[in-house]
Amino acid sequence: MPALIVVDVQNDFCPGGALAVAGGDQIVAQINNVMADYDAVILTQDWHPAGHSSFASSHEAEVFSNIAMPYGAQVLWPDHCVQGSFGAAFHKDLVTDRADLILRKGYRPGIDSYSAFFENDRSTATGLEGYLKSRGILDVTLVGLATDYCVAYSALDAARLGFAVSVDTALCRAIDMDGSLDQAQRDMAAAKVSLL
Repeated sequence: MPALIVVDVQNDFCPGGALAVAGGDQIVAQINNVMADYDAVILTQDWHPAGHSSFASSHEAEVFSNIAMPYGAQVLWPDHCVQGSFGAAFHKDLVTDRADLILRKGYRPGIDSYSAFFENDRSTATGLEGYLKSRGILDVTLVGLATDYCVAYSALDAARLGFAVSVDTALCRAIDMDGSLDQAQRDMAAAKVSLL
């Protein structure tokens, strides 16, 4: 029973958004088209409270700089996907009615969450593993934004949890900051994630 996990196809990650991924809107129609090929569709949604600890503005620091957090290194992002904002909403063309589950992540003020499975401490679970396994789903394909962050982290965690994992790279777009895309692809290949 395969599932499609659609990662963070939200306004702030599309052109014009606070943390826009180049071409992020170009994959929406194709994602909609492939939903019918899967038994289950899960949408993830970045969902930060105002003043989140991953925002550069919360530390009066430069955007894209790094700081040490109790759970490890943290990139400081522009304010994005603030709960209830237009930026946090799904792209208007994404078919959300097909979703079996919408999973919100990053809502804890003191910790970021790239992965659909764990917060960035790599131990606080989102509940997605239990949801999938309770439905008998052990095969997942990931698409969405951004390849080198939330998609890759989700794929690596899914593989670590024993799922058969694919990433449809044609239906993803990357931030690609300082070689992050190449590194993410190497990490995923090493973890036996199938890059389609």
